[in-house]
Amino acid sequence: QVQLVESGGGLVQAGGSLSLSCVASGRTISSYVMGWFRQAPGKEREFVASITVGGGSTYYADSVKGRFTISRDNAKNTVYLQMNSVKPEDTAVYYCAAGDSTRLKSVYYWGQGTQVTVSS
Repeated sequence: QVQLVESGGGLVQAGGSLSLSCVASGRTISSYVMGWFRQAPGKEREFVASITVGGGSTYYADSVKGRFTISRDNAKNTVYLQMNSVKPEDTAVYYCAAGDSTRLKSVYYWGQGTQVTVSS
């Protein structure tokens, strides 16, 4: 079992930056594709970004490409999401995920989520 705990969410003005972290415990994340999803009120959960096991490849939703950056530190069992130039439409609960396949079509573990609110 892998437990994932997100942190770093909060309130930020449009155009600003926010950095999310996801710390894993229970097992090493070094064998999992890691990523982030988000869910806005009244909408389905959607893929945001993912990073392969060794960190050599990253994948992004078109809506965040060029603004968000995902990274991982397997030694610290931690995944990060740097959010720059945020927009009000980025407002959502952000979930950390561990799983398989490049865009996390299969998610084995979810975090509890952290709220990100972008004010206009």
